[in-house]
Amino acid sequence: MDGASKEPLHKDYYKVLEVDYDASDYTIKLNYKRLALLWHPDKHKGENDVTAKFQEINEAYKVLSDPIKRLEYDLSGCYEINQYTLREYLTRFKGMILTCNGLGIDQPSKWSRHLSELKPH
Repeated sequence: MDGASKEPLHKDYYKVLEVDYDASDYTIKLNYKRLALLWHPDKHKGENDVTAKFQEINEAYKVLSDPIKRLEYDLSGCYEINQYTLREYLTRFKGMILTCNGLGIDQPSKWSRHLSELKPH
């Protein structure tokens, strides 16, 4: 390998849609519409990389707008965790927990009980 910087294998769909990791469905949809209009190929005739950007936005929306696909994406670790600040990481983690709770995968009372049992060292 030549050591050149390579694009990550997996995209951070939250960053593609310019939303926080705990963004609501409404916020995701709103940003998708804004970005799709901004990057639509018909508005950028002759710019080759615009089509790729538009497809990336559509791909991100397809995953993040579907609760099951979003959960699978969040749990898959398809992101470059070492590139995140602590705040971004914790926000992403919070979003994953909220998504799980929203799907009934876990009960908030369980989390509250576990968190209350933790004692600072």
